[in-house]
Amino acid sequence: MRFTKDHEWVRLDGDVATVGITAYAAEQLGDVVFVEVPDVGKTVKAGDGFAVVESVKAASDVYAPVAGEVVEANPELSGAPETVNADPTGAGWFAKLKVSDPSEVEALMDQSAYDAYLATL
Repeated sequence: MRFTKDHEWVRLDGDVATVGITAYAAEQLGDVVFVEVPDVGKTVKAGDGFAVVESVKAASDVYAPVAGEVVEANPELSGAPETVNADPTGAGWFAKLKVSDPSEVEALMDQSAYDAYLATL
């Protein structure tokens, strides 16, 4: 699993990356009440806003950590947005991207680098 400074995580399986937000992000948001996942077929560049998460505190964009095409969106989140809080790095995933360049994933922070980054916040 790799991480961004915007608190997205990526898990690469072949050339498909599953993307979600970290437990830290879910905790900062508070109770998630709405999630808008991207449309299948949408092409995104790294850094593009590609999903929206709303909580009782705020609405936030979720940014694509890598470039690619959305091949699957999590259908469960529209009816159960609280899944993002309950299992942010598991069942609370947002989308799966067919990655344009797998080396982009390797350029993201690993767990120890992300933990060190969190310590600075």
